Order: sequence, then structure tokens, then C-alpha cells
Amino acid sequence: MLKRALENVLTIDEIRQLYGSFDLIGDIAVIKIPDSLLDKKFIIAKAIMDNIKTVKTVLRQVTPVSGDYRTRELEHILGERKTLTLYKEYGCIFKVDLAKVYFSPRLSTERIRIAKIVKSGEVVANMFAGIGSFSILIAKYQPNSIVYSIDINPNAYDLMLENIKLNKVYDRVIPFLGDAKAIIENSLKGFCDRVLMPLPEKAIDYIDAALLALKSKGVIHYYTHVHASKDEDPIEKAASEIDKKLKLNYKILDARIVREVGPRWNQVVLDLLINKN
Repeated sequence: MLKRALENVLTIDEIRQLYGSFDLIGDIAVIKIPDSLLDKKFIIAKAIMDNIKTVKTVLRQVTPVSGDYRTRELEHILGERKTLTLYKEYGCIFKVDLAKVYFSPRLSTERIRIAKIVKSGEVVANMFAGIGSFSILIAKYQPNSIVYSIDINPNAYDLMLENIKLNKVYDRVIPFLGDAKAIIENSLKGFCDRVLMPLPEKAIDYIDAALLALKSKGVIHYYTHVHASKDEDPIEKAASEIDKKLKLNYKILDARIVREVGPRWNQVVLDLLINKN
């Protein structure tokens, strides 16, 4: 859509250099622009606002997501000077501050998939909850569940509290601020039927904590980033990674590529049925 909107403004070569998509979060568009096209950033931003009337702000992602709080540097290009917005997804509403927390609308399909497979009465731990999007969707779609929703970023935690109120799930989503390992060790050992690990960069280092949270039998949703060459299967590589780590009985219930995150890089999820006995 963006490339078509710029056909009469940029050269064919410049259009080829453009990223094919951008993130639309509430009324904010977040775009990546190659260095070679930085002098065209206002033209690109205006094309977005002209073609998507709901967009009030265009921001440019300057740096990759990084650090324990998973934040990124953003540059205001056009429209209202703000980073706070309201985002709607599958009947839920989320307050998001893009300068203070990580949030991706590209995980919406994965969030609803998880929400729909949680069973009545389950106790769930979300180890890297962010603003609470996975947790709140689960609570909405399975109102007989309890979700312990953990994040180390105080800004994400504050937004999670607001989102719990906005979506009226105070009795089902229990927020925790802090490191997931410490919180599980101190409060959630053997409590949970299901554990979410939606932070691919750290999942392998936190798998022991996820196992500790589970009852004698349960499910872990393990997310990882996998680099695979043309002849390699990303899912097989992810399965090999976890097999080297797990020293107990488990079965892969489902495995899928969630999204592409870079050239030859994929985010993969493994749904693992764990039996501690």
C-alpha cells in the first residue's frame, strides 16, 4: 500500500529500497526507513497520513529493540507529538506507550491462538507479559482461568495495571513486577498448568524457571528466534535447541513459525507438553 502511494513521488529505485510494511498501533504508525531514504522521511510520512485517515502520528524507529526493558529509540516525523495510544485487538483495548515498552501488533494472531487453547480452570504464568496483551486476551476468552502476569519493566507494569482495569479482568489477571525467575521461585513454584515465554531473546535462559512454575504436568509455550539457511528447517532447529536443554519427559504438541524477524531469521513457537514424573 505504501509503495503504491509513493509511485508518483519517489523514483522506482527509491521505492525498491522502501520496507514493504510498517506497524500501525492505534493511531500511531511506526516506520523503518533505510539510511539512503532519510531525506525523504517527511514525504513517506505524509503519504501514510494521507492514505490512512486514522493515523495521527508517524514515528520512525531509529534503533533496534534492546535492553532488559525492550525499548527502542523513536523519532517523531509528522503529526501529533506523542508515543501514547490506544490499540484494539479481538475485543480488548490496550494503552501502549511506544517509547517506554515493547509492543508488536504482528503478534495478534499468536495472541488469539493462545487465548483460545487455554482450558477452563487453568492457572497460567506469563513470564514476560509487557503491557498484559497475552494475559488479558486469555482472561477475556477463558474467564475461568487465572493468569499470573509478570514483567520487569516498571513502565510496562504500570500500563498493565491500567489495561487490566480497562478490560475489567482484575479478578483473573494477577500482575507482578520483577524478574520472572525470582517471582516464580518465591511465589509460583508448582502453581501453574501453563507457562508463556513470549520473549525469544531470553527464553532458553528462563526455561528452568518455567519448569519450576509448572505442576507435575503442564504446557510451556516456548518462543525463540532461529536463523536458518535455505536448506534448514527453522522448526527443526528450534526443536533441537530445546531438546539439548530439557532433561525430562516432554512432547511437542504444536510447532510453528510465528513471523519473520529478519533475513533468514524466524520467530518460532513450540508448544511443549511437560511431564515431570
